[in-house]
Amino acid sequence: MSERYNFLKLKRKLLFVPVDIIVIFAITLIAFLSFYGLNGFVKNYIAVLSFAGGMSFFISGIFALLRFYRMQVIDIGLYETVKMMVVTLGCLLLSIFVIAFVPQLPRFTDFVWTWFIYAATLSFTLPGLRIVVRAFYLLLHMLHKKDKVRTLVIGAGVSGKIVVDESRRNASNHNQVIAFVDDDVNKIGGNFCGLPVKGPISKISTIIDFYDIEEVIIAISDISQERLHEIISILNECPVRVRRLPMISEMEGPNDTRIIDVDLNDLLSRDPVILDNHEVNDMLGNKVVMITGAGGSIGSELTRQIFKTHPKTLILFDIYENSTYDIQMELTRKMREENIDDIDLVTLIGSTYNEFRVEQIISTYRPDYIFHAAAYKHVPLMEDSPAEAIRTNVIGTYNVARLADKYGVKKMVLVSTDKAVRPTNVMGATKRFAEMIIQYYAEKSKTTKYAAVRFGNVLGSNGSVVPLFKKQIEEGGPVTITDKRIVRYFMTIPEAVSLILQCGLFAKGGEIFILDMGQPVMIYHLAERLIRQAGKVPDKDIKIIEIGLRPGEKLYEELLLDKENQIKTENRKIFIEPREVTNENVMNDLEVVKNAFNMNDKRSVKELLASLITTYTITENDNQKIGKKRK
Repeated sequence: MSERYNFLKLKRKLLFVPVDIIVIFAITLIAFLSFYGLNGFVKNYIAVLSFAGGMSFFISGIFALLRFYRMQVIDIGLYETVKMMVVTLGCLLLSIFVIAFVPQLPRFTDFVWTWFIYAATLSFTLPGLRIVVRAFYLLLHMLHKKDKVRTLVIGAGVSGKIVVDESRRNASNHNQVIAFVDDDVNKIGGNFCGLPVKGPISKISTIIDFYDIEEVIIAISDISQERLHEIISILNECPVRVRRLPMISEMEGPNDTRIIDVDLNDLLSRDPVILDNHEVNDMLGNKVVMITGAGGSIGSELTRQIFKTHPKTLILFDIYENSTYDIQMELTRKMREENIDDIDLVTLIGSTYNEFRVEQIISTYRPDYIFHAAAYKHVPLMEDSPAEAIRTNVIGTYNVARLADKYGVKKMVLVSTDKAVRPTNVMGATKRFAEMIIQYYAEKSKTTKYAAVRFGNVLGSNGSVVPLFKKQIEEGGPVTITDKRIVRYFMTIPEAVSLILQCGLFAKGGEIFILDMGQPVMIYHLAERLIRQAGKVPDKDIKIIEIGLRPGEKLYEELLLDKENQIKTENRKIFIEPREVTNENVMNDLEVVKNAFNMNDKRSVKELLASLITTYTITENDNQKIGKKRK
């Protein structure tokens, strides 16, 4: 089907070959007819017909050599028009020599004015035919275009022209570009691609209202992440959908002209963390690496990135078989397609709180590195099942940490969370306990280096607000947020995994690594952006409603990074939290916390946890806060 389509496209382009031959032949005959008159033309018709035929095939042959007949007529612009005119004039200059050396043709000194008119006519007619076809096509396209979307393009430059051309020539594209907006004072007030240029961008909300704009396309390919964030922030207050062209770093090739939705990643107010692949490859290449929670959002991305380092053995360990099977099949397919046969991919099902199962795996495969991502992370659910949070997040971490020491694992990295900082929920408190276990074994172990990594919310991860919002939008709304004032620090899944792997490089024992995550993002703005991506208007097509803070949830995340007091690393975006005094009672606390499994009510479990984690404040629905200090 594709070959037939390409053949038909080529046939349509080649239709201009006979058209050009006929036009050149006809204009040449008319030029000599006007010079000779009818009688003179008849007397010299053989020479004139020969000259006209020769010029027709010569010029069309040059066009073919220069691939003019492979040109998309719908793409023809000023550059192509001028190029065709110059080539035509070049060919006609050679005709002067032919006229001079053929006795039957008139002397050029007598023919000069006719020749100039002939040359001008032919030079404008050949590209002009293509422009007429293009104009006719665009007119038909505009007349038949349904569901037009009034569109404003940010950036009156090359990328902006790409957007306009795409909207005019692509029948499936419903954008009707109304105007451009730009910051360049030399462009503002003028016209570009036949459309007005307005500005500056800071006034875009007024321009959107004036032109009744429904969609904005950001067409600046070399835009910085910070500037993109600024523009999106301005558009947050406007009832429009926002899309953009890829940035240069995202382009898949020199001809990449996709118009893509503004991704939530664009809301990050900082540059992404860059992973030093070379050193990670050296660290993990040809080693045995184990990932707990390998089927989760973080675990599966860890698996993908570690897979690229070509470990000797890659062990995927998770209690949930469905997602673990998915990542196993993904990597198996990749190994088959790329003929990779030097990686032993092992997929095992089990829980980290099953000590026998964990020891069975670690003693059999003897991993060099363990990345411990298995955990319960959903804040409201863990408020209702605190004992289970302790079982997985605390006991599970203890089992992996103890056995890593016992079997001589080189490094173990715990995936922690910003909610471990002065926690107000069970999930955060149990993750803080897990960090304490890691720091305890970092001091105790003579063979294994332990570290933890904290980061904020992960965009698009399982259990995050993004999948929830998308589902609510698909169902027609409303989109529910806990509070319009709520803000969170965000990072992407690849960034989170990059940070975790960097910790494997930097870990010397007992560190808690944290990330400079830039400015926090309002959850309300995330909801608005997702609604606009779906082509809807917030609070008009899809309502956004507040439902109140859930148990254990903070209105504002605490600032994780105090750069003045944090320890710098080789990566300017990664810091180390100053080391606290290790709690020598960790092992005793572990025995105490196991009592939670015999308690009947969740309140008692939380109070037990608060007695062990002194920074933990229990927050209930009535907003009463209870913290129990260690005696």
